[in-house]
Amino acid sequence: MHLLTAITSHGYGHASQVAPVLNRLSGAEPDLRLTLWSSLPESFLRERITADFTLLPVAPDFGLVMNSALDINLTASAEAYAELHRDWDAQVQLVAQRLSRLAPDLVLADVPYLTLAAAQHAGINAVALCSLNWADIYRYYFSGRPEAQRILEQMEAAYNSALAFLCPQPAMPMPFLDRRRDIGPLTSRGEPRMAELRDRLGIDDDKLLVMVSLGGVAARLAMERWPEGQGIHWLVNPDWQVQHADVGSLRHPGFSFADLLASCDAVLGKCGYGTVTECVANGTPLLYVPRPDWPEDQTLVDWLDVHQAGIAVAPECLVSGEFGGLRGQLRSTSMQPCVPNGAEQAVAYLLSLLREAPTRVAG
Repeated sequence: MHLLTAITSHGYGHASQVAPVLNRLSGAEPDLRLTLWSSLPESFLRERITADFTLLPVAPDFGLVMNSALDINLTASAEAYAELHRDWDAQVQLVAQRLSRLAPDLVLADVPYLTLAAAQHAGINAVALCSLNWADIYRYYFSGRPEAQRILEQMEAAYNSALAFLCPQPAMPMPFLDRRRDIGPLTSRGEPRMAELRDRLGIDDDKLLVMVSLGGVAARLAMERWPEGQGIHWLVNPDWQVQHADVGSLRHPGFSFADLLASCDAVLGKCGYGTVTECVANGTPLLYVPRPDWPEDQTLVDWLDVHQAGIAVAPECLVSGEFGGLRGQLRSTSMQPCVPNGAEQAVAYLLSLLREAPTRVAG
């Protein structure tokens, strides 16, 4: 059995979302041959995806062009979509030829629509999996552009060409989908090891331990300017090289990312699917900056509220670093962790397709 999985490289959330599915799938089918299409760092992919895979470092889509973790370059994004769709049929045919050479039994996309259109053209079964889709994102920002109707028709047709679109909760409404299948949350649970982590860091129980995770989009907070002595120890990407008495590395041998998250008092990050679901599944509150200009934001915030897992922070806090009242806010939360059962449901469906792949033809 050969599964080709195309992963959006817009941040780390799409890879984090599909990883539990691929890990469980490889366990259920040890002979599975897995090929990944993604331009995400291989080190990150191998950290999250424990299944053996061959990586082809191509970018199956770009999502949106970002100025920072929270700031979208709308002009560059619109131009990139216009360029992609200028000769859409040729783009589809080119990717279809690549797929035909690789000859997978099934294509799984989270959630590049060009890959889905190409799979249909090549006569290869395909499934989409994601909590959002780029057609609705494009519609939200660019529906007023003269080329928008044509582009949206091509995007929606590509998504509807899939045998199914698996929507892990919490997912956007996506009313245009013909073959939507809802599944449970897709995320990973870590092992809470608070005492061990604090001992390794050399910090006492009277300090809050907060992970800073911006979801894989290139960005850096100017934490050198943040005040010291707030009773908070921050764990950040060591590549930031922050010189600050209350800042340490979020990379620790023997601790997976999920272990670290489960061992912290809170996470400071943006409201993205991967961060939101990992926090809720592991009982770790999320400090997030609201993004009213992001169409998925309300869906995620509503789900955080249901699980009493989110604390909104003002954007200026990321500049000033003032979080003096955080301890009281965390004390007032009453987390309601979720059951991350989406991977089990997705794998059951994917296995049914893979095991009958030789006799099926995509339509």
